[in-house]
Amino acid sequence: MSTADRVTELIPVPSLQEFFRDSVDAAMASNKVAVDDHTAHYVVNLLTAFVRSEALYDQMPAGPRLQPLALMLADAAGAPSAEERNMALRRLGDVALFVAGFMAGCLDRSPVGINYYVRMGGGAYHCLSLALPASTRGRAIAPVYAELSARFTDLVDVLTEVRHVAGASRDRDILRLYELWLTTGSQRAARLLRLLGIEPNQQPGSDREH
Repeated sequence: MSTADRVTELIPVPSLQEFFRDSVDAAMASNKVAVDDHTAHYVVNLLTAFVRSEALYDQMPAGPRLQPLALMLADAAGAPSAEERNMALRRLGDVALFVAGFMAGCLDRSPVGINYYVRMGGGAYHCLSLALPASTRGRAIAPVYAELSARFTDLVDVLTEVRHVAGASRDRDILRLYELWLTTGSQRAARLLRLLGIEPNQQPGSDREH
């Protein structure tokens, strides 16, 4: 099948977030995973944010790298305030979920396996669900973290399928193209994304939160 034939089979989406929303919905249906809409939205935003390498990797003197989860946990334990502790726990949970589901291949060369990421990430989300302040926002988001913890393994399966589908039968890596366009405004990357059915309509370099 030619590239042109494959392109005609793709359904255009307005943004990478829309692409991930559709992909997550499809993967959840395929894996018979049902979570609250707010939890699904959190996962979609996590994927969208971590497309940008600077959001995923920590900037070190030797270059960008992933901080070990044990050090993230130590940062949370030693945080000078409850807010900073919660931020560190959220970072730990988010990175563990993304790596276990979307970058599982790199764990083949790691001294720790995917079960370690499941335990650490699920534990971080669980602690976070209990530690949030009894404010309106805290009461609203705590159930999301509780479900992320309880369904961590299921969500790893969902992200694994999203990654497989995103990379299957493509001549180009969609995520790398989108990151290139996002960080540099590359018109070539934008053109290739459009050929793949993704319309990059956000401003390059804009920040995204999840």
